[in-house]
Amino acid sequence: MARDLRPKGKIERREGVKLFLKGEKSFSAKNPVVKRPYPPGVHGSTKKFSRLSGYGIRLREKQKAKRMYRLLEKQFHRYYLKASRQTGDTSENLLRLLETRLDNVVYKCGFADSRDQARQLVNHGHFMVNGRKVDIPSFEVKVGDTFEVKVTYRQKKYWQDRAPKLAKAEMPGWLALEADKFKGQMVAVPTKEELQAPFDPKLIIEFYSR
Repeated sequence: MARDLRPKGKIERREGVKLFLKGEKSFSAKNPVVKRPYPPGVHGSTKKFSRLSGYGIRLREKQKAKRMYRLLEKQFHRYYLKASRQTGDTSENLLRLLETRLDNVVYKCGFADSRDQARQLVNHGHFMVNGRKVDIPSFEVKVGDTFEVKVTYRQKKYWQDRAPKLAKAEMPGWLALEADKFKGQMVAVPTKEELQAPFDPKLIIEFYSR
């Protein structure tokens, strides 16, 4: 499976915002965006962020979303097409589709420190959805679906070390977690207010609709 393997710090600096790609470091003062709030490259510190055209502004919003959810262009464009075919606000549909990916839900529940780590856990078969093994990160979680760490993995060092963090994890309103059972559930469709992101999905729709 193709992945973006470029340095995560440079990706965030290029976009000028935290995309939470670095796990716990994303919340510290050592985050590259905080330490060096200018684009990467030899001349980055002198040119700062240049003024963008309308097209450039929309492109950057699309790039932020794509890089935050760790998707390549072809994958991301498919989400736009799917969102455009659904009823309602296309920008909300797009963000909802991205948020309900299994790897993102695993990350949101605190099972992993980053979406990359969550994707790896899913790929390696650590999770079951509704009692069945699912190793596809893009699997769409729906209301009522339960997801849990396979019993055979729970004694592994990673999950034993993870247990204290799970007990303190803060859940968005549309997810529920039983930390002692390494089990979560999607209890509702995320509302517009809960679909907060460091990019404007409406500009992404405008980018693809041009």
